[in-house]
Amino acid sequence: MTNPKIAKERTEKLKKLRGEYAESVERMQGILKDQKHIQKIICQSIRDTAKTVPEIAEEISMPTHQVLWYLAAFKKYDLVIEDGMCGEYPLYRRTRRNTYGNPG
Repeated sequence: MTNPKIAKERTEKLKKLRGEYAESVERMQGILKDQKHIQKIICQSIRDTAKTVPEIAEEISMPTHQVLWYLAAFKKYDLVIEDGMCGEYPLYRRTRRNTYGNPG
């Protein structure tokens, strides 16, 4: 059982912290929203066809180094796999585990 006085003090502390860090929280929420959007458009780009980093970057108008960074993270978490080569570039395709970019 929680002491009502302790619970009230905890609630007040949390309220104060939210006020002190409101700007940081808002900024971080914006960053996370942008990242989710980028993840979604990259995954939509390779939804039907495996593509290289330059192909994806051109399609979504994003620098290749940023696309590569996202794909490396996706690969780490088994959201994409390399599916052959196109010249010197690996082709990336979504795995069945990947839920980003699904219509709906």
